[in-house]
Amino acid sequence: MRLTSNFSLAELTVTTTGIANIPTPSEIVHLRNLAEKILQPLRDDLRRPVLVNSAFRSERVNRAVGGTATSQHRLGQAADIRVDGMTSRALAQRIVALDLPFDQVIEEFGRWVHVSYGPRHRRQELTAVKRGGRTVYEGGLS
Repeated sequence: MRLTSNFSLAELTVTTTGIANIPTPSEIVHLRNLAEKILQPLRDDLRRPVLVNSAFRSERVNRAVGGTATSQHRLGQAADIRVDGMTSRALAQRIVALDLPFDQVIEEFGRWVHVSYGPRHRRQELTAVKRGGRTVYEGGLS
């Protein structure tokens, strides 16, 4: 199922866990909104592929990958993305600069960007770093 011209449902539900990762109809609506409001406009602006590491996660998949129970991935409202040839910081900054209606943009560990679209539209900008083996979220895109 195609969600936008460049994003498919299969792409936003892929998992390497071997566990079924099938969204409900309401979760598919959330994935379509994420693709339409964030991912496709970003791809159109960059004029190059936006690669999805992870988007929707069923409860079992989320547990298997160590996600939090309240993760927006569980609802189909978030994607971890990267773009070849772009740093994760530059990608996060571009999402903000485009004034896309994101809920959160989190530059994670210098490797990828978590971006979400949900009902709150907080426009929260964070950077995830490891400190003492734990993930710490710092305000802003440092």
